[in-house]
Amino acid sequence: MSIILKEKEDFKFGFELFDDFYGMCFFLSEKGLIIKSNKSTEKYLLKTEDELKNTSFFDIFSDENKEKIEKFFFKSISEKKSQNLSTTLTTNNKTWNFNLLFSPYFSNNHGTPKHCFANVRDITEKKQLEKDFLQFYSIAENTVNPLQITNLDGEMIYVNPAFVKVSGYLKEELLGQNPRIFGSKKHPEKFWKNMWKTISAGNVWSGEIENKKKDGTPFYTQLLISPILDNDGKVTSYFGIHRDITEKKMLEKQLIHTQKMESMGTLAAGVAHEVGNPLASISALVQVVLRSTTDDFAKEKLSLVRSQVGRISKIIRDLVDFSRPSTYELQLTDINKQLEGAIDIIEVGTKNKEIEFIINLEENIPKLLLVADQIQQVFINILLNAVDSILDNPNKNKPKQITVSSSIDDENVNIVLSDTGIGILEEDLEKIFEPFYTTKKEGRGTGLGLWVSYGIVKSLQGELMVESKRDIGTKFFITLPTQT
Repeated sequence: MSIILKEKEDFKFGFELFDDFYGMCFFLSEKGLIIKSNKSTEKYLLKTEDELKNTSFFDIFSDENKEKIEKFFFKSISEKKSQNLSTTLTTNNKTWNFNLLFSPYFSNNHGTPKHCFANVRDITEKKQLEKDFLQFYSIAENTVNPLQITNLDGEMIYVNPAFVKVSGYLKEELLGQNPRIFGSKKHPEKFWKNMWKTISAGNVWSGEIENKKKDGTPFYTQLLISPILDNDGKVTSYFGIHRDITEKKMLEKQLIHTQKMESMGTLAAGVAHEVGNPLASISALVQVVLRSTTDDFAKEKLSLVRSQVGRISKIIRDLVDFSRPSTYELQLTDINKQLEGAIDIIEVGTKNKEIEFIINLEENIPKLLLVADQIQQVFINILLNAVDSILDNPNKNKPKQITVSSSIDDENVNIVLSDTGIGILEEDLEKIFEPFYTTKKEGRGTGLGLWVSYGIVKSLQGELMVESKRDIGTKFFITLPTQT
């Protein structure tokens, strides 16, 4: 590109428009001397047109840029086409960013250019905006808070990596979609209408929301939505920032569950007191009748009644013992007895589900210095998971069995609890000991049982490991040192 002007007539016309051009403008000779400059030049260089006339254009730039600019100028002259580059100009300790355009012009279509038009456009503000944008973009991309920007139709036009991670979707699956794709449908229509009414009016809205990840698991966030306004105050899009409160919500649920367990303990103690006395009376009457009757049939049935009364009494005692707050006192503990107690508690709830318990306990296992109710809690947590796994197995013809065994080697007591349940997916195995991680449906587990169990076993210098195959079953291995 080049400019072709008629000699005097076009020069005069060009000079009349010259002063109104944006940025600094110069007419230069073929050697780079300033022939004319416009009014804007004085703002930046603090020199009048007369002071600049016949001076070298390259001298207004610093030494570090002068050579590069001079090279581009003569390249433009020799190649007879425009050259464009970005540069800086420092005056009075202030640095400006400029876009520099050289455009040679001719009196006709032939020959060598005798003059050159130079336009130096101030892009300082643009550069600063680009810098600010890059800074904010870097913050948005690296923050742990999920961020999203939606257009006026509610379609997502930006999501940051944290949002992608927490939602479980790919970025490509989110862009262009409405956030309702991961809506939990737990909030009433009025809730969302109020939100849209607020942000459409240009105001900030905040609230707690429950969403669902791609795999269906819930996640909770404190969401703040701020309208993005243009220079006229018109809403152009919406910026949403989430603060993940899933852990907080799970802790709240666990607190509620703990309070329920505390209530169960109180209830169990009350039941033991209220039921214990009638049972004692029934047991005493059975004993009296047994001593006074000679009827073999009656004796057989009364013995059965007495054994069932004893079983009821033991179940109540076990429930009270399990729900009672831990004393955290180390005591010599019979591992086999704790395993049997845990099985008794589980059997109460699984008797009608036809689950068979296979028990192989080695007799000569020494007592270990443990917190008895804590180790029993570990056994119960694992056995409860085993029961759920068996009940979730779609293969109803598969044997419903839970096997519990104990053994001892030179240094450790080894406990194995296995089931014939549905098993655990390979990708879930490495996560099952993490807090709040559960493969069960919502409402069937807090994701804390195995995490707590792992912590208890590790506190005893033991090991808790798991092996599982989908549709085959799961084995938990507990190793406790004989010297704890």
